[in-house]
Amino acid sequence: MSVDLNAAAWRSQRWAARTSLAAAALAVLLPLGYGGLGGVLLLAAGLAGAAGTAAAVWWTLTRRGPERWLAAGLAVVTPALVLVLFVVTLGWVLVLAPVLWSVAVWSGRYALRSTGTRPKRMKEHRARSVRQPVLIMNPRSGGGKVEQFRLRERAEHLGARVVLLDPEGYQDVTALARAAVAEGADLLGVAGGDGTQALVAAVAAAHDLPFLVVCAGTRNHFAMDLGLDRTDPATCLDALTDGVELRVDLGFVADHPFVNNASFGAYAAVVQSPAYRDDKIGTTLELLPDLLTRQRGPHLIARIEATTIDGPQALLVSNNAYRTGDPVGLGRRERLDSGLLGILGVRVDSAAEAAALLLDPAPEGLAVLSAREVVVDADHPVMEVGGVGVARGRPAPGERRHATRALTV
Repeated sequence: MSVDLNAAAWRSQRWAARTSLAAAALAVLLPLGYGGLGGVLLLAAGLAGAAGTAAAVWWTLTRRGPERWLAAGLAVVTPALVLVLFVVTLGWVLVLAPVLWSVAVWSGRYALRSTGTRPKRMKEHRARSVRQPVLIMNPRSGGGKVEQFRLRERAEHLGARVVLLDPEGYQDVTALARAAVAEGADLLGVAGGDGTQALVAAVAAAHDLPFLVVCAGTRNHFAMDLGLDRTDPATCLDALTDGVELRVDLGFVADHPFVNNASFGAYAAVVQSPAYRDDKIGTTLELLPDLLTRQRGPHLIARIEATTIDGPQALLVSNNAYRTGDPVGLGRRERLDSGLLGILGVRVDSAAEAAALLLDPAPEGLAVLSAREVVVDADHPVMEVGGVGVARGRPAPGERRHATRALTV
């Protein structure tokens, strides 16, 4: 499987990204040019409407009872009134704007599509030969992609031993991976979600074995940033006979690994709730008011080198930083071997601060940093952590997050 950088593909993606940004800019500037002074006033009304909507959403998340429903109504009515104002004022220009936004979205999606290639900065090495590859496959992941793409049959045809997880019961994935190593496995792989991948990746890194990613999960963020084809997981298996190796980082929450990110605060507390699995929306709406207004949950303090983030409601620590300056690349990581963690902290204590998050280019409530290590303290003996396979409680304070450049993919 050739994974040399395809220059033509990358050029087309760069042009798609530029087209996306140009179309988005034109969709904003065209109403201003058409309306003159009225267009400027209309833009001001749109910004005011956005601020009002953000404030209403904040009240919806932090209130209960009638106040919540009134705020939710305001969150719906405000953008609707702004839309009516735009229709009455702009006429045909408003019809053209959605077309431009459609071009922007389509071009952005094309720019982000996986091509089976990756940036030159992630250095490739010749893949070592393997004789006893073992792949752990989760038949439930991604809505049944293991069966849909006949991954087990193809892997076994290529000489791999497949361990199929029981869809009806819990199995210790780490123990299965360690058992495979004890039995002579010289490559470990996973066809499943990012959480399962992280558990097996840690075993592979500990024994200096290559790790094979088969993008059979739902979102496949790790596979996307590796440059794999997420539309056809079967192509990932080609690496068993014709592949290259990359050295990438692993993140750890104490001794629990993650390939994407670990979260602390409101999100982790919600998904940790026993009721979340059966009623995600109801549980979220029930817990968020107390979590966001600090009536429940630990007070977090994150120390990142010389910087301290005091009391964020949400803290995300990622294995390498996500893009923030490029609107087309949001949600992706430029590389996976920088040795740095990405840190995103959010602190919002009022509707005004919620609006500032949306409108202020540099809001005080948002911290975006990179560092080799993060220490998170809490005023509770245990704090919830999400993203390390499953959400779980971990002792506090003094939790350390670190990335080690120790995984061969």
